[in-house]
Amino acid sequence: MADACMPEGFYELVLPLLPPEKEPGPQGGRRAIAHHTVLKVIWFVLVTGCRWKDVPQELGCCGETGRTRIQAWERAGTWDQIHHLLLTRLRQENQLHLETVIIDSTHVRAFGGGESSGPSPVDRRKKGTRYTLLVDRDGVPLVIRSAPANRSDHQEILPTVVEYPTIGGKPGRPRTHPEKLYADAAYDSEATRSILRWLGIEPHIRYRDGEHGSHLGRVRWVVERTISWIKGLRRLRIRYDRLDTLIDGWTTIAAAVVCFHILKDAVAS
Repeated sequence: MADACMPEGFYELVLPLLPPEKEPGPQGGRRAIAHHTVLKVIWFVLVTGCRWKDVPQELGCCGETGRTRIQAWERAGTWDQIHHLLLTRLRQENQLHLETVIIDSTHVRAFGGGESSGPSPVDRRKKGTRYTLLVDRDGVPLVIRSAPANRSDHQEILPTVVEYPTIGGKPGRPRTHPEKLYADAAYDSEATRSILRWLGIEPHIRYRDGEHGSHLGRVRWVVERTISWIKGLRRLRIRYDRLDTLIDGWTTIAAAVVCFHILKDAVAS
């Protein structure tokens, strides 16, 4: 979905949200690697899926610097701010429709295990991670949560819905929850339906033992397309990093990159 070279438009958009560049102290010393250079490395690793130690020297810094910066900006909430900014811009361009959301999940292998990993029920109990994705009616990624692969969809649906973002960008009070939620039979639970209704959300969840022909797939297909976009960013196909700060950083960066491309296409059309 994305080219390995970071578009300058992405850097220009997120620059106001990045921490100030560090200057040498009174005792002098080497200047810190510029944010622009580090973002190029992070984008390259995200798209190509290469190991940190395999980052080409021509990009201007080593992979370890990129890994350190991802963690620091994740702790500071920078990636969440970038994702939120892109969602706001999409709403300003009438490309965000928050009244309807769709949820689904996917599993990825976690080589070496690490935090938020567990025995995968779909990969012979090998260590893996579950990504739960919430999108708007057109497939714009709103929330991505990571959890051990053995954590059930029932356990993830409500925490994911609770993270539904409040997006401004237009006159009026921003929406605090969707009107409707669509999900497949993996989320079939009367308790979940009851809680969603109590939250003011109309659930459209396929019954596990129900007959085919519900036509819910006409709405749900967009989340499967977005999952394919996310996993098209190769660093998200297989998990190599062990720490939650890196995993959460990568998932938010991936959501932001998908939003950036949707925004770019909308502005160009």
